[in-house]
Amino acid sequence: MLRAAVTFGRLLRRAGVAAGPDRVVEFIRALGELDPARREDVYWAGRTTLCSRREDLELYDKAFRAFWEGDERRALRAPKTRISFAPMDDSVQPPKKTVERSERGEEAVRLRYSPIDMLRKKNFALYTPEEFAELNKLLADLKLSGALRRSRRLEPAPRGRHDPHRTLRGALRTGGEPMRHRFRRARSRPRRVVLLCDISGSMASYSRVLLRFMHAGVISGEKLEAFVLGTRLTRITRELATRNPDRALSEASGAVRDWSGGTRLGDVLKEFVDRWGQRGMARGSVMVILSDGWDRGDVDVLAEQMMRLSRLAYRVIWVNPLKAAPGYQPLARGMAAALPHVDVFLSGHNFESLEELARAIAGAASQE
Repeated sequence: MLRAAVTFGRLLRRAGVAAGPDRVVEFIRALGELDPARREDVYWAGRTTLCSRREDLELYDKAFRAFWEGDERRALRAPKTRISFAPMDDSVQPPKKTVERSERGEEAVRLRYSPIDMLRKKNFALYTPEEFAELNKLLADLKLSGALRRSRRLEPAPRGRHDPHRTLRGALRTGGEPMRHRFRRARSRPRRVVLLCDISGSMASYSRVLLRFMHAGVISGEKLEAFVLGTRLTRITRELATRNPDRALSEASGAVRDWSGGTRLGDVLKEFVDRWGQRGMARGSVMVILSDGWDRGDVDVLAEQMMRLSRLAYRVIWVNPLKAAPGYQPLARGMAAALPHVDVFLSGHNFESLEELARAIAGAASQE
């Protein structure tokens, strides 16, 4: 049974399920507490321990039928053979399939998986030029909307504050008798989102993708401002407003003079707060800083400016691609100085982390 459980884990990994060795160990422990002779016990022990995502359930069901209810001996002797799943009922359809015939003439369904799922989890630093082209399609569909805030302006609503003017105007149609009372409530509007992207040499593997992420937010029509920072601060909102992503990034690169240079986070943030932040751009906004935290300047200046920024902004989100590394700790002086003034600390090393960032920006309204 131990050998069968290990082989079943290999089968699931080749099918696309993240059933690592740790999950296989938990599967074996669960089988020790249950009856391996009962199909239901084996099924639910594996589904509980080997599946971590909703999309894994369909793949797990097909693999379970092929391995435990099919030719088990053949699977044990040849664990590296391709996975051919027997057809299931018509209510469950695999993501992509091609119908083939077995030696007996029976119909088999062989799964084919798109590389898009791999790109979502792959580190941006390991991308090839072809994968960057595929990533542009994913980023084009990414929606970046800011959090909502209550405005002083009012709008009609089914309930809320009584609206006497609209109520009286409606009463004129019924001979002066107010048959229906009208109400209004405060209108919601999106908060401004301000993105500050580090383009120093240490961020060279990620700055291109992060700029493309900023471009998707600018052209979405939301209230969004884009800056890049290195040894100086450069506003590139106007350059990124072009719909063509290649042209937008080219114009943004032409406007930046300190590309892939050093980083002086404290001085640059001070310039932003003095020039734009206190004048209204950072007040009540969602501030997003995309940087690895490496700083050549004075960390005391950085800590002071982050404190000023946190007092002005509604939320401060820091995105550090190095956070995804196993055993990461914010030991860089700049990162350690800024982290006490950060509300949300995320990684930005792959597409899934950028989706998490988009949810964090929009989800700030739920904390209001």
